[in-house]
Amino acid sequence: MAMSTRLRDNIEGYLFIAPAFAGFLVFMVYPIIASFVLGTYEWTLTGKPNFIGLANFRELARDEVFWISIRNTVKWVIAYVPASIIFAFLLANAMDKPMRGVIAYRTIFYLPSVSPLIGVALLFVWLYNRDFGLLNYVLSFAGLGPVGWLSDPRISIFSVALMYLYKEVGYNILILLAAMQGIPRQLYEAADLDGATGFKKLWYVKLPLLTPAFYYIAIISLIYAFQVFTEIYVMTKGGPGNSTYTLGYYIYANAFQYQRMGYASALAIVLFFVILAVTLLQNRFLGRKVQYDL
Repeated sequence: MAMSTRLRDNIEGYLFIAPAFAGFLVFMVYPIIASFVLGTYEWTLTGKPNFIGLANFRELARDEVFWISIRNTVKWVIAYVPASIIFAFLLANAMDKPMRGVIAYRTIFYLPSVSPLIGVALLFVWLYNRDFGLLNYVLSFAGLGPVGWLSDPRISIFSVALMYLYKEVGYNILILLAAMQGIPRQLYEAADLDGATGFKKLWYVKLPLLTPAFYYIAIISLIYAFQVFTEIYVMTKGGPGNSTYTLGYYIYANAFQYQRMGYASALAIVLFFVILAVTLLQNRFLGRKVQYDL
């Protein structure tokens, strides 16, 4: 009996998604399950795993560096996420206008987001250098500084966050600009007929229709912010002191510096649930405010 067209289409569809699904299982599902299992073991990568139950999780409550990394991660999230959304909106709104050279401006602002993160981080290490960095050189003309951008524990985490803001704000600009240009021009024309000013059109037309884009970049930015690692590894190695230790970097340090794979897995589980909880809260409180039409 000949195979039905629908069944053949279904089989072909499953075959097309099979590589991506296999990659998802191997690189996403398996590591998550493995982390839950390893979190109950003491293992140094070379020796035999030793089952210790929930001892790793009990140790977290007494680990001072763990709580420092939690605090620094929260600082990072508070410094980066709102700033990335606000700056992206202001720049996207400025470039959503017919002006000379606007395509060049869009390209310039988007280029950092497709540049290698390590390269951008190393560039900022030079810019932040206390002795010969460009930022302190400029400040010297005003009689200020030198500032220890990466050596002062009070501002080091924010200095790294500023680098990441420069690196990734272009992506958020792209999303918001695409959403702005998708708003029907008839809505602006109707607002003009009603006598709406520029601010009222922004407040009552543009902003409500941008809520899906805001919702998306808020969730993505928050998830990435909680997982910050590469920037810390390249620029500060968690220092000075523990001032830039984040959960992501502390997981790496325990796994590959101290060779405590079980404890690192316990930390990864905590990070997983933190991200899950924050994402669910965002979905609950922000998701209901998303507006798809006026």
